[in-house]
Amino acid sequence: MGLFDGLGSVVSDVLNGRPVNLLAVAEDVFQNAGGLDGVLTQLNQSGLGHQVASWIGTGDNVPITADQIRAALSSEQLQGLASKLGIDISKVPELLAEHLPTAVDQASPNGTLPSSAS
Repeated sequence: MGLFDGLGSVVSDVLNGRPVNLLAVAEDVFQNAGGLDGVLTQLNQSGLGHQVASWIGTGDNVPITADQIRAALSSEQLQGLASKLGIDISKVPELLAEHLPTAVDQASPNGTLPSSAS
């Protein structure tokens, strides 16, 4: 899984109480969009570059809202995540808004994404 190999960040699916490796699922779903790099590019192009830069950088993470996630990602991407996670599509933006900043931050501990990100 490239960037997400060995990443120990596991989040809990609050709806079912089961552990979910959100990053592994996201990488699988976003593979056609270029993996994490592709998703971050989409967020940048949607005017969320300040947030993305803060997650990759070494300072504090600027939060993102569920509405910003909905606006930046396609309904197909959100539906793909919902299917993989086994949750309702309406919960995906909230889940990403809550966990994506920390996940990206943990994937870029030195302030840069590893070159193996895809």
